[in-house]
Amino acid sequence: MKVDVLLGLQWGDEGKGKVVDVLTPHYDVIARFQGGPNAGHSLEFNSIKHVLHLIPSGVFHENKLNLIGNGVVLDPIVFQKENAALMALGVDLRKNLVISKKAHLILPTHRFLDAASEAAKGTTKIGSTLRGIGPTYMDKTGRNGLRVGDILLSDFKDRYEFLKRKHLELLRQYSFDFNLEEAEKEWMQSIEKLREFNLVDSEYVINQALQSGKRILAEGAQGTLLDIDFGSYPYVTSSNTICAGACTGLGIAPRTIGEVYGIVKAYCTRVGSGPFPTELNDNTGEWLRNKGAEFGSTTGRPRRCGWLDLVALKYSIMINGVTSIILTKADVLTGLDKIKVCTHYRINGKITDQLPYDLSQPIEPVYEELPGWEQNICAVNDFADLPHNLKKYIQYIEDKTGVTIKIISVGPTREQIVLR
Repeated sequence: MKVDVLLGLQWGDEGKGKVVDVLTPHYDVIARFQGGPNAGHSLEFNSIKHVLHLIPSGVFHENKLNLIGNGVVLDPIVFQKENAALMALGVDLRKNLVISKKAHLILPTHRFLDAASEAAKGTTKIGSTLRGIGPTYMDKTGRNGLRVGDILLSDFKDRYEFLKRKHLELLRQYSFDFNLEEAEKEWMQSIEKLREFNLVDSEYVINQALQSGKRILAEGAQGTLLDIDFGSYPYVTSSNTICAGACTGLGIAPRTIGEVYGIVKAYCTRVGSGPFPTELNDNTGEWLRNKGAEFGSTTGRPRRCGWLDLVALKYSIMINGVTSIILTKADVLTGLDKIKVCTHYRINGKITDQLPYDLSQPIEPVYEELPGWEQNICAVNDFADLPHNLKKYIQYIEDKTGVTIKIISVGPTREQIVLR
């Protein structure tokens, strides 16, 4: 068997949570391979909206194993709050969730460092979610981090105190107020709860599942254009959000990768700072934001909205080896007379279809215009019943990217899906 990978091809918020929930019945194991509580995967069913930050999006299906991989950074407080909310809905994570001992822990002081550093940057801030993600990954690569498995060791408190002291020394560089005692108390209580879960050597778990013929879906967080290496640096996240990140974030060999599902919104959005060539600072952008409910599921911040960017999309497809596309929020475009798609960039008078090294330089998007549609598609479940102009839009994207669109999302709930 192979590990199929599902990831975002834009700046995140493409609708990964819902799609994982839809695909989960076809898999035995759902595994998160990177990111942390800066992610917000939304699922909606039974008239309830669920937002998962750390926990894989397959937890609402019985008899499915969910795995938090070594590439994830875990905040015990956020994890415990998610666990409590799920317990209230009758979901017992101790039955179907395992956590890698090699996943790194987010300390309260990581969050303070994140907030202090971002505040000190002023107008040059990168738009961090302030969840402590960056400082935690910095400690990981600096070989100072605390890992989930450390909470089982007899000298865990000593290890914690050592790293905390290091952080407090760094925080002295900033003029920043924080209440460590209160945050630390809640964190330690959450650590006690974390010990109740199944903490495992996840690389063995996932490879043994592969060898026994289990079907595995690796779930990415954020999006390709936020990748630490290939995203719009420095306005990126601190992990590898691309397909290769599934190998290092789970401990699987590259040859085990099967299908690569790339999720794409029918338009583009971005949260926080950073370049966004097709951004619409006009009534159309505001219309997309309101109709698409474009507000961050983790931060609540309004998302910046713009037209679909094929230059960036083709780049993401190339980097990830995408085998099929899943198009989300097609319903949001309903009602527009014309829909624009960026096919090239004009930079210093030259036309290019390649993503430049420096996305912050002046970039003029070159657009093609397609006709819109008026028909409400929220109840459509057969491709043949979609509006003619939406089918043309789908065909246009397929022709330009060379990749088939296999699933179209036409609304927020798990039932509002069109399979081809």
